[in-house]
Amino acid sequence: MDLFSLGLDVFCLTGQSLMHILFVGRLTGRRQKIWRFAVYLLLIGITERLFSRLAPAGILPIGAQLLILYGMNRFAMGNRPYASCTASLLAIYISQLSFGIINSAEALLLPHWIGNPLLYPMLLLATLAAFAVCASCYAAVLKFLSLTEDYQTPYIGLLLFPGLFFFAAELYILRTSYSVLPVGLSLAQAGKHIALLFLQALGLGALLCTVYAYRRICHGFQTQAALASLTQAAQAQKVYIREAETRYEQTKAFRHDIKNHLSVLSGLLHTGNLDESKAYLQKLETASAALSLPYQTGNPVADVLLGEKLGLAKAHGITAEVSVVLPKSCGIDDFDLCVIFANALDNAIQACQLAAETKSIHIVGQQQGDFFMLGFENTCSAEPLPPIGIGLSNIKRAAEKYGGAISTEKTDRYFRLHVLLNISLPPERISAQKP
Repeated sequence: MDLFSLGLDVFCLTGQSLMHILFVGRLTGRRQKIWRFAVYLLLIGITERLFSRLAPAGILPIGAQLLILYGMNRFAMGNRPYASCTASLLAIYISQLSFGIINSAEALLLPHWIGNPLLYPMLLLATLAAFAVCASCYAAVLKFLSLTEDYQTPYIGLLLFPGLFFFAAELYILRTSYSVLPVGLSLAQAGKHIALLFLQALGLGALLCTVYAYRRICHGFQTQAALASLTQAAQAQKVYIREAETRYEQTKAFRHDIKNHLSVLSGLLHTGNLDESKAYLQKLETASAALSLPYQTGNPVADVLLGEKLGLAKAHGITAEVSVVLPKSCGIDDFDLCVIFANALDNAIQACQLAAETKSIHIVGQQQGDFFMLGFENTCSAEPLPPIGIGLSNIKRAAEKYGGAISTEKTDRYFRLHVLLNISLPPERISAQKP
């Protein structure tokens, strides 16, 4: 091996190692460090040295490289097994196919340049072209796919098995190709390299199509789950609204009869029947208490929902404090109020149940000019926050419908959610922002 070939091999190995580490880091959402690249390059260099003479077409080095990259993903970066395996397969598969496509093109074009001084610059340009193809494919995959801790990861098995198939097919192609540039090129050899070129190009295309289809499937699953959640929430909110209407009718009927009750009570007092008066008054207090709700926000639907959710929280040993007064003409639809309060309280109760010490929920709400700010604070465990789920996504959509936004914050063992709503929007603008 001459110095140029040795230098080109070192350049390829270093460039591929750097691109592998950067790609898997971006794909899994891990911040990269220089020592990881140095360790990976060292291990890959040792592997290439050990296995280059033991297996044709570099099959064993590729397998060892896959295991090393998996180990870097799993242990050095702390990724989960499925994510580590998928990221490693994609990184090496794309790299091998990109260089395989350029190698096939070299086999077709460069034999005629053997002995020409321009052969070396052309080999260098071909290597740079392989890096460009590889980088472009990596960028396309990163655009369509993310293996971070989000909603996609539960379905990562959908991508793992096609990736394994593509990788196995690439290994078979390597067994039928060669790594030495031939001196001459017969018609049969040219046909073989053309076929390999198209096969590898189709392999890259199939991979990108699979990644795109995986993205669409994950979005479909997410939409389906969100729709199921909204359907369930809508059914529950209809119950809240019916109960609020029932309480309103009962209160209206009680207020209609209150004059008669007061007349009866006045008559009993005038005749000196104190015991009967006390008993009758006790009945009135019982009837009045049955009509009242434990929390008064100015909105009957929100009052019913708070009473039910925080009653459930109390049954789990969670204390609650509410300081919310909703404007009478705030323009916020009852359904959207239910979406915000129900999802926020469900998340808060679930988080409080995981808290080891004090369990509490604090809800505040105040108007600031044309905006109304709702704040939910609850105790939680010291573990990192899970990814944004369907509940917070529903709250975000409801807030954006009114030209608002949400923000979340976790400090020590407390989680805070703030929901900002623009209560001055005209109805036509609100309806235009429905999701």
